[in-house]
Amino acid sequence: MSKVEDFLTAKEEQEVIEAIRTAEKHTSGEIRVHLEESANTDPFNRALEVFHLLKMDNTKAMNGVLIYVAVKDKNFVIYGDKGINDVVPKDFWNNTKNIIQNHFKSGNYKQGLVDGILKAGEALENHFPWHSNDENELSDNISKG
Repeated sequence: MSKVEDFLTAKEEQEVIEAIRTAEKHTSGEIRVHLEESANTDPFNRALEVFHLLKMDNTKAMNGVLIYVAVKDKNFVIYGDKGINDVVPKDFWNNTKNIIQNHFKSGNYKQGLVDGILKAGEALENHFPWHSNDENELSDNISKG
């Protein structure tokens, strides 16, 4: 698979968006998914660049989480902002990565993203619970580059 358009069906994209909405229901944290064909550089550096381009570093509590996928490269990165990284256990992102990776290995990309999003949402809910004055600071839609 090398095309972003073929990575998820329209129905699967909606399921991923619903997972983001579900994960964000009980937290002030923000989760985004970004898909692009190739990182054309180190995937982590590209994920950091996309994180800034999507203005995910502008959340009030610095609690944004980006799941970046370079489809053709078969790479993905989970990038959490400083606020969330400071409070989750050291192995949290590796555990979340393993959940996604196990699904991706079997070609079940949608379920990998959904399960990874829900896992990230659990951590966000534990450390950044939703309050009545919280607002959705970032779009829940999947961005594509």
